[in-house]
Amino acid sequence: MAVSPTIRKRLEIQGFCNLDDATLTTAEPWLRFTPALCAAIVAAGTVVSAEWVLFALVPIALLGAVLPFHTFDLIYNLGIRWITGTGSLPRNGPPRRFACAAGAVWTTAIAASFAWGPAVLGYALGGAFAATAALVATTHFCIPSLIYRSLFGWDQAATAKP
Repeated sequence: MAVSPTIRKRLEIQGFCNLDDATLTTAEPWLRFTPALCAAIVAAGTVVSAEWVLFALVPIALLGAVLPFHTFDLIYNLGIRWITGTGSLPRNGPPRRFACAAGAVWTTAIAASFAWGPAVLGYALGGAFAATAALVATTHFCIPSLIYRSLFGWDQAATAKP
């Protein structure tokens, strides 16, 4: 079954452009994996006020900002896809990498709030981050990617093929 026009548009906002229907249909469910894992880790770190968990996530997010893939994508590309018999994920375009950079800054703020106070700010920021990442994981609607598009437009959006 083909990806709906709404989901295709949301993925294009994230920088997954110029992908044929077959590639997008196969990749679409697995493009939820990384944001879901980020949401789960931040939620868990927030619930238990574990700044070390959150600080540990920062370099992972930074790598997602500078590399054409997120470190968590490797879990799928090097493991899960061989079990499922599916193709590799397409490379992350600038909007999704921008979202990773925003996530690194945001996660740093959460961790710093737990480490040095006020903890209530950490809970608020952590809850908001987890909700934002869960939104991407469930609907492919990525607020940081939308901010990127608002700032830089659509011209810089092309994603390399998988």
